[in-house]
Amino acid sequence: MADRIRWGILSTGSIASTFVEDLRLLPDATVTAVGSRTTESAERFAARHGIPRAHGSWQALVDDPEVDAIYVATPHTAHFDATMLSLAAGKATLTEKPFTLDVASSEVLVETARSSGVFLMEAMWTRCIPAVRRMIELVAEGAIGAPTAVHADFGMQVPFDEAHRLWSRNLGGGGLYDVGIYPVTFAHLFLGAPSSVQAWAWISDGGIDQNTGILLGYDSGAVAALTCSLVGDSSRRATITGTEGRIEVPRDFFHPQGFTIWHGDRAETVDLPFEGAGYHFEAAEVHRCLREGLTESPLVPLTETLDILTVLDVVRVKVGLDYSG
Repeated sequence: MADRIRWGILSTGSIASTFVEDLRLLPDATVTAVGSRTTESAERFAARHGIPRAHGSWQALVDDPEVDAIYVATPHTAHFDATMLSLAAGKATLTEKPFTLDVASSEVLVETARSSGVFLMEAMWTRCIPAVRRMIELVAEGAIGAPTAVHADFGMQVPFDEAHRLWSRNLGGGGLYDVGIYPVTFAHLFLGAPSSVQAWAWISDGGIDQNTGILLGYDSGAVAALTCSLVGDSSRRATITGTEGRIEVPRDFFHPQGFTIWHGDRAETVDLPFEGAGYHFEAAEVHRCLREGLTESPLVPLTETLDILTVLDVVRVKVGLDYSG
């Protein structure tokens, strides 16, 4: 790869803006182009962020020879088509979570990337945050004994607006795939794939889940109790309990800057602060993989992305979410 990896941004929403701002923290990253469904939207985004090239179509963006990697930040329902365009153009692709709203279509993306030898990674930034990586290491080393339980919740108070993507079934709205994927991912990091999945949700009149609870059981005997919501600002904390201690993660557990290890009444605080919002860590992982010639990230494995989407599939069916039609 060249000294600097050149990014193209596919979509112009708020998460794309945050990603672009965080890329400024990486000395080997540059944003050379943005693409949207309209030239006007692309040009506004380019002007706001100082991006030299603005394309009025996704196809024009992925065909841009000045772009090495594409960041897909569209609403969930457009992830599949946008990612397929990028892969077909041979561009390394970082697609926002979730890849898609069902595991079958995500499997198509993975199979396409693997068969064409093109890099693909889910933008599950939580996996790349330094504090989360350190927690994974500590649990693997036995710092809290054998894990017995994970508790995690992610609730937001989102005012009802039928035009907002979070309240729109047609845009893949609801709590499960937007914020519920974080507690499920967090549990998977420490407990692996569950053997039992139970769930309940309060479904809105518009057909999306607005308050959801998930209970996962594991062959090891461990359990995970997880919640997500659009109707209440929860503590957004997480706890990993083991036979010899526990780890408590403060508010916004999905991108923490530290955590506390407890052994009885004795506490040890681990601080791992960082600049920015934290999206640059996933971009740095893409850079590392591309420079090492990898087409999949060992830090955010495609196999585990599919495992987590499989759990979400089961929950979706159990609570009666239907994004078809």
